[in-house]
Amino acid sequence: MPYIRRIDIYRARVPLISPFRTAYGSDAAVEPVLVRMSDGDHYGWGESQAFHFPTFCPEYSAGVFQLIRDVLAPAIVGQELTAAEVIHERLKWFKGNPFAKGALDMAYWDLVARSRGEPLYRLFGGCDTIEVGADFGVMDSHAALIDKIAEALAAGYTRVKLKFAPGWDTDMLAAVRKAFPDTVFHIDCNSAYTLADVELFKRIDDFGLAMIEQPLAHDDLVDHAALQERIRTPICLDESITSPDKARKAIAIGACRWINIKPIRVGGLTPARAIHDLCAKANVPCWVGGMVETGLGMAHCAVIASLANIRYPNDIFPSKRFFAPDLAGPGLTLSGPARMRMLDTPGVGVEPDPARLEQWTLDRAQVTETQAMATGATLGGR
Repeated sequence: MPYIRRIDIYRARVPLISPFRTAYGSDAAVEPVLVRMSDGDHYGWGESQAFHFPTFCPEYSAGVFQLIRDVLAPAIVGQELTAAEVIHERLKWFKGNPFAKGALDMAYWDLVARSRGEPLYRLFGGCDTIEVGADFGVMDSHAALIDKIAEALAAGYTRVKLKFAPGWDTDMLAAVRKAFPDTVFHIDCNSAYTLADVELFKRIDDFGLAMIEQPLAHDDLVDHAALQERIRTPICLDESITSPDKARKAIAIGACRWINIKPIRVGGLTPARAIHDLCAKANVPCWVGGMVETGLGMAHCAVIASLANIRYPNDIFPSKRFFAPDLAGPGLTLSGPARMRMLDTPGVGVEPDPARLEQWTLDRAQVTETQAMATGATLGGR
């Protein structure tokens, strides 16, 4: 039952090896917001990987930093947290903002596991090895993509995710399927389409994909249900699933047949596990995606990926895929073809490198008990 005495917040800018390209644009760097939560004897780290602009979702890195600093951290510091649910109870008055809340939730779980001297995945009842897949964004040519897929298959990956966007769509799929007729593929649309594109998705049925990830609006359930009724390929919801309640509603109306769980997108490990358990009860399989996190955020994602209803290879990658060097580490690495072994050190097993954190930090703040009490009158409920 840690009593939280201090929270440190950092907003960093970490360069990528190559730009990350999706339907909504290109990023040359990521801007993680890191949280270090301390009870005086132990500490834990969490990471929120919101992007520089609100493209993936309404939250963005500078806003996440400011909200944690000015609102959320003061509501937590100076409190005894008997369970992770207490964090969410304290923060429920503040609407939305799962990326900001999730960093605090993750830091809490890391702190608790460290204080017990136990790896976090074991505390969650997970397995010690997870399966991962390959993932390729928009490239300069079909030939370049096919070469990369061939390398992934030679390395032992059993499924490949392809970014799918206007101008990089059915012609790309046709070229890939011709080159690899038996490989398991799925596409990620990043909300780039509308229900008016139903004929496009009917054509996609002919490519034999494992699923179509988030084809329609980032906050939609109803149109996804209508689309799923009209196509054979299973729909996987990603951006639309921001809470256990949204997952429950999506399942109830038939909006999807798979759910991608990104822990930070849903508000941390606590709601991520709740979504996992809800889906397991409804026999809806899950898998875990990433947000181009540093090794710290990837390790948190892997905790959920180690659970029993994760039934598809996950989008969790060694740091060298995106960073050279990473902000945090050493992180998870491949322990065999398309498999990663969980870290057996206390907590999540990864934390930022102090020198790199100093080098790449854009903003930093600290919230102590004294500061929290001074702010508390404006928060209510203290």
